[in-house]
Amino acid sequence: MKKTGFIAVATAVTLLAGTASAATLDDVRAKGFIQCGVTTGLAGFAAPNDKGVWEGFDVDICRAMSSAIFGDPDKVKYTPTTAKERFTALQSGEIDVLARNTTWTLSRDVNLGFEFVGVNYYDGQGFMVKKSLGVKSAKELDGARVCIQSGTTTELNLADYFAANGMKYDSVLFDTSDEVREAYIKDTCDVYTTDQSGLYSQRSVLADPENHVVLPEIISKEPLGPLVRHGDNAWGDIARWTLNALIIAEELGINSSNVDEMKSSKNPEIARLLGTSGDLGSQLGLGPEWAANAIKQVGNYGEIFEKHLGAGTPLNIARGLNQLWSKGGILYAPPAR
Repeated sequence: MKKTGFIAVATAVTLLAGTASAATLDDVRAKGFIQCGVTTGLAGFAAPNDKGVWEGFDVDICRAMSSAIFGDPDKVKYTPTTAKERFTALQSGEIDVLARNTTWTLSRDVNLGFEFVGVNYYDGQGFMVKKSLGVKSAKELDGARVCIQSGTTTELNLADYFAANGMKYDSVLFDTSDEVREAYIKDTCDVYTTDQSGLYSQRSVLADPENHVVLPEIISKEPLGPLVRHGDNAWGDIARWTLNALIIAEELGINSSNVDEMKSSKNPEIARLLGTSGDLGSQLGLGPEWAANAIKQVGNYGEIFEKHLGAGTPLNIARGLNQLWSKGGILYAPPAR
């Protein structure tokens, strides 16, 4: 989820900019876990299961970091955050990393004092309507009532799109995605707009998902990814290279099932990543098997995507732009050397 109406938040947290501890890794090790900020609940991305255990595509970023640091994916505690709360929680130190559907923008990166460590999901804003409405395109939505989560860039994107196409609409604002979904179900509005991934997620938990359609138009660029505070480059490096390692592993054909076998590979790049040669781990302040542990215990990027979002899940999201660059997508990681 995205955010533009954050002037008040920016004013508050900018006072704290630069105060991030230069030893987040030490703090994390001392307390024995990572405090991970997640969404309040978005199927496939971050939500507690029927046993109360958090799981999802974004959750696995924090689990992979935990594996890299502790050799255990479950040394994580989760803090649910709304779109309005997430930035204050990170800047204040309440959480160590924010891993929820958050768009990388200049203002958030610079004015709010954050550091985005990469993109784990390339997204864009879309629209969902009931099939009974008979709408096939967003350009048929003139005069529609549109449900929106407040405190997000969704509002500005929506206004720009309708203005550019000479259309009018009435916005209906809510604080949480659950409230937006309920309003949409109850016909308080005609259209639900948010990131397209969020629409697939919300549709998957409806009683009748087959009666709702995500329209083809994507009206914005929404590169989503984890972020940390400015002021601790070492912690940012761990978050960044954990994400990169998951992507590189898929590129190299390393997965959760064959990690141990691949450690004997003669491929120098594989050997460096899995810690059988070189010193990548020590450069990060971690052990030699930091990446091997993350891959073995959580999975490579492709495994994580398919487990939570792919064809075998209720969301049934195609890889699309999130496919590897070598397979027609734009997913790409710098070399680990």
